[in-house]
Amino acid sequence: MDGGSNLTVNVSVADNDTERMQGLMFVEEMPRYNGMLFIFSDEDERSFWMKNTQIPLDIIFIDEHMMVINVEEAEPGGDVPDSELPRYKSNGPCMYVIELNIGVCEEHGIVAGTEVHFHMEQDV
Repeated sequence: MDGGSNLTVNVSVADNDTERMQGLMFVEEMPRYNGMLFIFSDEDERSFWMKNTQIPLDIIFIDEHMMVINVEEAEPGGDVPDSELPRYKSNGPCMYVIELNIGVCEEHGIVAGTEVHFHMEQDV
């Protein structure tokens, strides 16, 4: 990511419905610069919630041109009915979403208009 500074993060990829539904649910801690990348097959408005999510997150919505649309700070959902969980939404169509530990975006100046680059490494 390229905001006020270059930032490299390590992410797990969620690129199918099962992985996207699971997301970071039940994760109790995560290294500061790790996260999850959600890849969708099309660009559309997206909405995330924090059901069964244990850690606060920055949710970064990214369009097909690799530009950040918006960043939402999301707190763990807690023990409330699904209907009462807040929804965190993209401010327009997006194709990618990255979840990182809360505060990373503010710390590194990642805001709407920040350009994002992916570098994929294959496990050996």
